[in-house]
Amino acid sequence: MFGRLGRLVVHHPWKVIGLWLIAAIAVVASAPEFTSTTDQSSFLPSHYESIEAMELQEKAFPQNSAPAALIVFAREDGAPLTEENSAAVAAAATKLSGANIKGVTGIQATPPSENRLIQVIAVQMTKVTNASDKTQGDAVKSLRDSLKEQVRDTALKAGITGAAAQTLDQTESGEKGMAIIGVATIVLILVLLLIIFRSPVIALLPVIVIGGVSSMVGSLIAMVSKAFDLEMDTSVNSMLVVVLFGVGTDYILFLMFRYRERLRAGEDPKTAMVSAVARVGEAITSAAGAVIIAFMALTLSTLGLFRSLGPALAIAVAVALVAGLTLVPAIVSLLGTKVFWPSKAWQVEPKGARFTAIGAALGRRPGVFAVVSGGVLVALSVFAIGFNPTFDLGSGSTSDASESVVYNKELLKGMPAGATQPSDVLLHAPDGQLNQDELLGYRTALAQVPGVGAVGEPLLSADGTIANFQVTLADAPESDAALDTVRGPLRTTAHDAAPAGTTAAVGGITAVFVDFQDAMNRDYAIVFPVAAILIMIVLALLLRSLVAPWYLMASVFLGFAATLGATVLVFQNIQGDSGLIFTLPVIMYLFVVALGTDYNILMIARLREETREGRDPREAAALSLRHTGPTVAAAGVILAGTFAAMMLAGNSMLSQMGFAISVGIAIAAFVMAMFFTPAITALLGHRAWWPGHGDRDGKSGGSASADHGSGSYYTTSADATRVEAVVDR
Repeated sequence: MFGRLGRLVVHHPWKVIGLWLIAAIAVVASAPEFTSTTDQSSFLPSHYESIEAMELQEKAFPQNSAPAALIVFAREDGAPLTEENSAAVAAAATKLSGANIKGVTGIQATPPSENRLIQVIAVQMTKVTNASDKTQGDAVKSLRDSLKEQVRDTALKAGITGAAAQTLDQTESGEKGMAIIGVATIVLILVLLLIIFRSPVIALLPVIVIGGVSSMVGSLIAMVSKAFDLEMDTSVNSMLVVVLFGVGTDYILFLMFRYRERLRAGEDPKTAMVSAVARVGEAITSAAGAVIIAFMALTLSTLGLFRSLGPALAIAVAVALVAGLTLVPAIVSLLGTKVFWPSKAWQVEPKGARFTAIGAALGRRPGVFAVVSGGVLVALSVFAIGFNPTFDLGSGSTSDASESVVYNKELLKGMPAGATQPSDVLLHAPDGQLNQDELLGYRTALAQVPGVGAVGEPLLSADGTIANFQVTLADAPESDAALDTVRGPLRTTAHDAAPAGTTAAVGGITAVFVDFQDAMNRDYAIVFPVAAILIMIVLALLLRSLVAPWYLMASVFLGFAATLGATVLVFQNIQGDSGLIFTLPVIMYLFVVALGTDYNILMIARLREETREGRDPREAAALSLRHTGPTVAAAGVILAGTFAAMMLAGNSMLSQMGFAISVGIAIAAFVMAMFFTPAITALLGHRAWWPGHGDRDGKSGGSASADHGSGSYYTTSADATRVEAVVDR
């Protein structure tokens, strides 16, 4: 099949390139606009209590909601506000209200805090959930410009915080981060490929090809999102960049290694490319299939965030795979050996490499390599026990110097930490009206809950059947303490203290985060096992074995736990962060599990090939590491490096993601695939291929270096030397 595909592409390269251009133009022209959301509640199913509360609130109080922004005033000298200062704040509110700023629906000055250190103007805005809607962000910018005039020649300072201001600052920080990630990713790919191949043509090939298909990927995702009504989170954009360039470069790398090998074997350029596609196709497609399955398993999630992220990344991998097996061979077949210009190293087979010595050592003592590599994974996995998920997306995704962060700290000088995003308790009497005595007693009960800072006067619906109690928590709404308050005493009291004939629901962003945790715990118990089973089926079909898939998946599980442990060790234990971003385990699953399986497939396919050539298990492991090790190392360095570029974005959320994924890929390439998998396979011997004995099914005889079966990725000692130089750095 892959041989026929290779011949078709190589013999009709212009037609293939033309079809890609036509398809890209058609998809981009017909696709809807790619949109994303910043509304965390939109990702939860409707049966969760926070969503029920939100629906009740929107039904009863369509014009009332928590302020989108808070304008915080304080004295420059830090002293308590005077009556003159408070009058200036009231005057500022009047002027801002009269400015008729687009998107602002209400401006209300509140009394000074009890200690008079701060005074707040609450700003209501038109509600938006689409990240592309800039109404609230533009309103915040206009308010900030106007504020400069209001505090000029006064003893006051003022700034804007709250959800709208935080979202604006996060967006601006994210855009800067995206630019840094994009540039760093491309530069890293160029530099590493130049070191490995010594050719600017090959170095530019992935950048041009993947960059060219990226707009097509975004359009396909937009089509799927619209067709299946999927909500996309804003983080999908940064992840798509690194997935496309990282995975796409890997697949191109595997193809070019094999293409060069066939040229060195004496084949002409077109025949060599046909052979490369024929020989590389099965293993790359199987590896990509495992990645796509892992991504698509997220459609089983109860959370819209993950249900949409999985298909989006699966589309990216699928397009990268098809481009790697069609568009890249078409372009290279036109260039021929000029693709290696100006280097001539592709013509000669160098001798000797460090990977040969390492492979020989592994072949002699596979047990030692298995124990050491497995011990490293287990030791790091121990730290995973301390993982603490955090929902503090605001401070984690923007600079501490941003206005929303600075004035959130000012706000805390005079108000409870939960004032920026209060919780809501909705009391509903479906069969009658609520009376004032019931509301008074209920409010008193809520105010006595530990962790509650204040409870506002109840807001009664027009028909008198629904009351909204705005509850300000004593802790920041995204903090562990706030989540514990909502999950435990607040919801318990809200339900138990509800008068007879009424029901209560606790809503607000903190309640959304509580429900997120419950939903994720459910997803971990369903999505991960299903994905593991499906990936094992792919491995079993590829390897014709029921034994190998078990220890391959066991190694991937250890790699996942080790990665989480390493991230906990660095960020929680050493750096002192209170926790890690709550989505990190799922993001790690997407890349460490999927790509860990990817590299394992590359190595195990070569192990099978070597045993089919008649080598004993230990010799096969040694040769596999010698021939495939440099390729896995090169791919691992490039992919880990592209994800590590996320750490340059300047906020802790992307830093944690970048660190975890890059370390996970490094563990997958340099510990799991390179040492643990071949060592275990060598120890098991022929039993690793039971019941099919795939190691004996091929034709024996012939030189392993002269003709390799499907799935091998032979490279040379020169490549090994250059890869080692990169790794050593």
